[in-house]
Amino acid sequence: MAAAGDGGESHCRDALREAFGDSSGSDSDTPAGVSPGAGRGHWRWEAVAGVRGLWLCAAFLSADEQARLLNAIQKEGWFVDANNQAMRFGDLPSWAVELSALIREAICVGDTSVGLDAEVTNEDEDACPLPSDLLWREPFFNQMIANRYRPGEGICAHVDLMRFDDGIAIVSLESACVMHFSQAEPTRRRAGSDTLKQGDGESSKVPVLLNPGSLVLMFGDARYLWKHEIDRKPGRQLWDGRELEQHRRTSITLRKLLPCTD
Repeated sequence: MAAAGDGGESHCRDALREAFGDSSGSDSDTPAGVSPGAGRGHWRWEAVAGVRGLWLCAAFLSADEQARLLNAIQKEGWFVDANNQAMRFGDLPSWAVELSALIREAICVGDTSVGLDAEVTNEDEDACPLPSDLLWREPFFNQMIANRYRPGEGICAHVDLMRFDDGIAIVSLESACVMHFSQAEPTRRRAGSDTLKQGDGESSKVPVLLNPGSLVLMFGDARYLWKHEIDRKPGRQLWDGRELEQHRRTSITLRKLLPCTD
């Protein structure tokens, strides 16, 4: 990929600093109460067992980075009155562009050894959170959804619309929750059809814990052949035999629109 000019690089650094603060590889700069494994420079990826193409970075953002990101979202003024969702297409807010750049950086330099099967090699597509053609596409993402959920509010099981390209990122903030994945069977696709249907047999669900500051990536099978959902009704948010306490949750979903076709 061609390198950006000095002006572009300086702008990116300034925007990153505004949204997330100065970064350092030193553990001494880690905010109090946050483990040295959280945030930039300490990324660890886990390939989620049972769902090919599903990757989790449980400590993508440190507590300080989360606070800065929430502040940037708050300044947008989206969540007023009863509104709990904002969508942007094409030109994204500067902080969302730099969040995208941070995701790309985490994929490039993060540790991807956790959860991989022994027969998977570093050259295997399954050994990377995103294939290279998705990682280096431009723009990386050009569509964003910001959601704010009250306790008890979640998302129904679904596969994202086919108008979006492969490779989807979800950043979770504030309340922890469990996202469940269940297999879906695509219908015969027609022009303009975005529908998928559930398979004849109900498959067992794969739970994934989304901590505040976590990042989930979906591509390939995880993006097209598995539905994802979050059920935050009382008694449904269980992890390690205990029910998670539910508070307000904010999420940022980043996707890339496919070119329009006639």
